[in-house]
Amino acid sequence: DGGFDWEGIKAAVTPKTKMATIQRSKGYADRPTLSVEQIGELIRFLKEQKPDIICMVDNCYGEFVEVMEPTDVGADLCVGSLIKNPGGGLAPTGGYIVGRKEYVENAAYRLSSPGLGKEIGATLGLNAPLFQGLFLSPTVVASAVKGAIYAANLYEKLGYPVLPNGTEERYDIIQAVTLKSAEAVIAFCEGIQAAAPVDSYVTPEPWAMPGYTSDVIMAAGAFVQGSSIELSADAPIKPPYNVFFQGGLTWPHAKFGVLMSLQKIYQKGLIQL
Repeated sequence: DGGFDWEGIKAAVTPKTKMATIQRSKGYADRPTLSVEQIGELIRFLKEQKPDIICMVDNCYGEFVEVMEPTDVGADLCVGSLIKNPGGGLAPTGGYIVGRKEYVENAAYRLSSPGLGKEIGATLGLNAPLFQGLFLSPTVVASAVKGAIYAANLYEKLGYPVLPNGTEERYDIIQAVTLKSAEAVIAFCEGIQAAAPVDSYVTPEPWAMPGYTSDVIMAAGAFVQGSSIELSADAPIKPPYNVFFQGGLTWPHAKFGVLMSLQKIYQKGLIQL
């Protein structure tokens, strides 16, 4: 049901357990995204089992969707990507680590040098787009969320299972649609690629991407390579044939991408309208 296996978690925490990692978004799993409230509930449970356990949250795709963030409910560390939500589509690279000072400092020491930490390191001359992207990110995320809600309502009305559905609360920008066939998944991604501002002429194809148990297809014609706050979609080519749609720097572009995905499915004769 997407909830926590409390007994399993309790059994997994031993005197040797140093850290628990919590993934907010679902990835390719068939489960709901975790809300900040749920993350707080899990952290409290973990701390009851072992008070000194370090709780780290992978916050990718969830930033600025809710009023609170995981650090507001007890997360010791919170990490994410700057080519997703908090970069606002402007940050060309990078990630962030926030949380308790001692743990952030330890991470900085590991990434650079003990005793020097975050006091050194190249900025690559990117401070301006990093801060401008962060400034714009709440409105960009709002557009992406609106696009996800639109996709959910459109495909739900056409009879496809969607997660979350068109009326449920949102805890990240990801919209999953179960398209029931590999052909429909590929057509969907072709539509997203055709709507892209970069490389719209490209036809995405499934391939055996390292680290996955099936072929994977990805569609993303982005200004920043790999940026999934920009209009994008991806899917493992295996039953039940879920496609994962996200992003859109503006609401009109997100809507355009969703409509193009449906147009490609229709043109291939995979749906009757």
